[in-house]
Amino acid sequence: MSLPRAVPVARLSWLARSRALWVLCGWLLAWEALVRLADIPHYTLPAPSLVLQTLFANFGSLAISWGFTLKITFGALALAIGGGVLIAAVFALSPRVESVFLPLAVVLQVTPIVAIAPLLLIYVESTTAALLLCAWIVAFFPILSNTVMGLRAADPLLRDLFRLYRATPWQRLRLLLMPSALPYFMAGVQVSGGLSLIGAVTAEMVAGAAGRESGLASRILEASFRTETPKMFAALLLLVLTGLAIYSASNALSQVLLARWHASEARHFPA
Repeated sequence: MSLPRAVPVARLSWLARSRALWVLCGWLLAWEALVRLADIPHYTLPAPSLVLQTLFANFGSLAISWGFTLKITFGALALAIGGGVLIAAVFALSPRVESVFLPLAVVLQVTPIVAIAPLLLIYVESTTAALLLCAWIVAFFPILSNTVMGLRAADPLLRDLFRLYRATPWQRLRLLLMPSALPYFMAGVQVSGGLSLIGAVTAEMVAGAAGRESGLASRILEASFRTETPKMFAALLLLVLTGLAIYSASNALSQVLLARWHASEARHFPA
């Protein structure tokens, strides 16, 4: 009896991406045909071709807002990664600190951001800082909770071995707990990447920010007030592309860091 042949994951992922691309193209063609055949007004549902034309025609103004949204998104994600990893490490080394501060993090996570944003706009003078804080609150908890879970998932036998050799807390954290938590941390980054973008857009819509220091959410609101539906779709397209780019980058980083040693990113599996 012959064993099933192993197929490279890279080849299968390429096939999956090509199929997804063809499916996406099919949906876009169906959308274009529906708008043209049904003669749907552009202010109700613009065709994909009109959305692209609007994007190119207004790219100068949209690019400025896009840059602001990217600044808030990546700033919040960076703060979430740094703060989440640091606090998770403190929790791993001190269970008493975890028991005191983890409930506070849970409260922040379960409180809707649309309820927190107006308060932050009152307490924080800078609108940009308030938006950054809102996006950070949304993106912070998945990294914290996943990293804490990964730190707890270290092999108990290895824990006993480190204790037997009287390893210092820093040695336990660096040589045992951090490698164990890395897959969980990367899963948290993949979730928080999208959440940071969602938090930035949601906070800006709640804040109703306008002017030069405003992002794509403001452009969407302005276009909705003027019934410029194609412009709304153009701004939304930039947000979707941003989310896909963040997810793809975090997924690629996970493969680079975990492919050689962790089962979640194994290079081969049975066909």
